[in-house]
Amino acid sequence: MPELPEVHALVVDLGARLNGRKVERLDVVSFAALKTFNPPVSSIAEQYIEGVSRHGKFLDIAVGELHLVMHLARAGWIRWRESAPVQSGRPGKGPLAARLVLDDGSGLDITEAGTKKSLAIYLVADPREVPGIARLGPDPLDDAFTELRFADILSSAGRSQTKGVLRNQSIIAGIGNAYSDEILHAARMSPFKPAAMAPDEVERLYEAMQGTLRAAIIRADGLAASELKKEKKSNLQVHGRAGEPCPVCGDTVRQVTFADS
Repeated sequence: MPELPEVHALVVDLGARLNGRKVERLDVVSFAALKTFNPPVSSIAEQYIEGVSRHGKFLDIAVGELHLVMHLARAGWIRWRESAPVQSGRPGKGPLAARLVLDDGSGLDITEAGTKKSLAIYLVADPREVPGIARLGPDPLDDAFTELRFADILSSAGRSQTKGVLRNQSIIAGIGNAYSDEILHAARMSPFKPAAMAPDEVERLYEAMQGTLRAAIIRADGLAASELKKEKKSNLQVHGRAGEPCPVCGDTVRQVTFADS
């Protein structure tokens, strides 16, 4: 699943490609993916793209006065096309969920692999109309997300497991399964540790969170969307690597890779 660093990189890449461009149309292939019906998708035809941003793991393309918002879920992705596609096969039988076409034929293919379809597309006047965005907690890379604020969040979570708190989008926006593992590994903390912890532990976890996320963003800087999945997987130190050598130290990664603190 794309998490904060990958969605941030998508924003940068797509912003450079899309800002100021004119939309010809949005073709919805998987109608189950479209979660809104008013305004209709035809509303963005002939409109100009004003910017690309994110809200946690949500991607937001501002088109005219509307927002095309996407949550890529577990197996969704964005693929850039330089020219109009050649039609093949029956619509709805492949991974294509929707296609954003620009006035020169280039554009985006929004895809989702597998049979479990969770990708969600919204067309709204205000991003806060999307239920998942309305429920989002603070962004961990926002300037206002200080160590003191993080300490308050952890204290309020009490006996809840720390990994669950890091992954809860209503508490902290943008961190998922993979980066919560990486953050806890960097902090040398158990995922089962209660969130209410000593001040020195809060400091350690906060620094691990900031360092892990910012390092991932730096690594992804300048990469095209097509390269982001490979970059993420190749640089994860512990998530999904049980039984493999650690890419940093070379030791075999165990199923449980955290200290017992």
